[in-house]
Amino acid sequence: MADYNCYAYRMPVYGPAMRLISSITNSTAATVTTTFDHNYVDGTIVRFDIPPACGMQQIDQQTAPILVTGATTFTVPIDTTMYASFSVPSGLGPFVNICAQCVPLGEQNDTLKAAVVNQL
Repeated sequence: MADYNCYAYRMPVYGPAMRLISSITNSTAATVTTTFDHNYVDGTIVRFDIPPACGMQQIDQQTAPILVTGATTFTVPIDTTMYASFSVPSGLGPFVNICAQCVPLGEQNDTLKAAVVNQL
């Protein structure tokens, strides 16, 4: 991960916040790993922004609710078994600073559980 030259705020003013993606598995329910704690809750709906250099273009711009499985991991009900592999570009080149990210869009909950830091 030393070549990952992207940045996301760990403690943003507004939350839940965008998180950088370090991996996405090829499985019937894809497991997504973020570069640091995502602080998401079950039912958060995320959109994937995947640049071409990362592969797995099939998931780009898709949205899905998540199931949190760890501090830096969650699963989405998207079957990625037939998708191209995901990888983070490394080394020098034109794509090293173009980063894959997941962006929270909403929640599948009765009350807003994730919107806890929206204050200045």
